[in-house]
Amino acid sequence: MAQKTVRCLVTAGPTQEYFDPVRFISNPSSGKMGWHIAKAAREIGWETTLILGPSALSDPDGVKTVRVVSAQDMLEESEKAFEKCDILIMAAAVCDVRPKLKVGHKVKKGEIPLTVELERTPDILLTLSKKKKEQILIGFAAETRNLVEYAKEKLEQKNLDAIVANIVGGKSSGFGSDSNEIVLIMRSGEIIDFNPAEKKTLASHLIKFVSTKFGLEK
Repeated sequence: MAQKTVRCLVTAGPTQEYFDPVRFISNPSSGKMGWHIAKAAREIGWETTLILGPSALSDPDGVKTVRVVSAQDMLEESEKAFEKCDILIMAAAVCDVRPKLKVGHKVKKGEIPLTVELERTPDILLTLSKKKKEQILIGFAAETRNLVEYAKEKLEQKNLDAIVANIVGGKSSGFGSDSNEIVLIMRSGEIIDFNPAEKKTLASHLIKFVSTKFGLEK
């Protein structure tokens, strides 16, 4: 009997939360880590969907790519794909807040308020974890300090099976860089420390490890 095809959902990139049609809150994420993860998942034979925030990256070959802008957009597209996926890897750097009021026209420079009321964007990973059935959920935690401690807290709070923790803000890892340093923390408490490498290499190692660990080999 042929083995069932693994259906993988990956989110990547930043989100942009607009004040008006030309100004927004965001972060420096390039989307490269999640992009390479989606590509690596496809290369081992998984049926892969990539939900990608604003990015200059092309669509990976063979991957269904859905482009979004805001956290709300990403949530809606993720919810559509989540029910039918087997594994979710949430690598997106979702903006945590958005302007409470968005204006439909460009605000003139002299009229820009110097204080802006913000509200939280939807917590995509937490929302999806509450709908979890048999899906495997892997999150990302981008931190500048207390890496493992904060990642473990996020893993528990969001009912994840594993979490990838990475240090951001350095010249050779994190946002915008072609390389990264990651640690994979399993729900069991096991910690796998990957050697610093290019994001392409780390994505391949991560997918192969996860495939074996969760019994998803074709």
